[in-house]
Amino acid sequence: MKWQERVFKAFTLYAVTNLTMESTESVGKIESAYRGGADIVQLRSKVLTDAALLRIGEKTSRIAKRYRKLFVVNDRVDLAIALNADGVHLGQEDMPVAVARTIARRAGVRLRIGKSTSRISEARVAIREGADYIGVGPVYATPTKPGRVPAGLDYVRQAATHVTIPWVAIGGIDPRNVRAVLEAGATRIAAVRAVFAATDPAAAARAFKQQLER
Repeated sequence: MKWQERVFKAFTLYAVTNLTMESTESVGKIESAYRGGADIVQLRSKVLTDAALLRIGEKTSRIAKRYRKLFVVNDRVDLAIALNADGVHLGQEDMPVAVARTIARRAGVRLRIGKSTSRISEARVAIREGADYIGVGPVYATPTKPGRVPAGLDYVRQAATHVTIPWVAIGGIDPRNVRAVLEAGATRIAAVRAVFAATDPAAAARAFKQQLER
């Protein structure tokens, strides 16, 4: 088994960027998150140009390989392929999983494909589509999903009972509420601001890992 597969099977902490500018500080925070224990970092930005994402992504890919961790690109199958990423994460309004899989296969690339879901019916569709993992949330209100009604802990409990593929709870999770998410049945969590807006992303990631490993 390749190390990438071992990491994917065992991952517990998934850190998601919300980049608004290209800077050495942003790349430094990504490395810090990996160093603190993030198993996966997702490159996500709603405002940066493709050129900026490629530059940051190339650096992130090298850092991920150095730490033997995984690197995922949000939304963009083309960028994931160009950056030799380990995966791509799709939203409900993005292309179907099967189409993304076909594009990657034709490019000769194996991508792990994730899909965001906010209710159990969407989770079941994502599983039928062949997603490798799903996001479950947003658990709590979050500015990264403005206007989105939180799915709440009830959906986490449903996922713990019914979802048969890897899934990660996401949305507004921070050190104050992560214990409730874990008690609802999550074994993997994703964090955005709680890691990347922290003064020390490595320490923030490390604190999450300690909670996850209790």
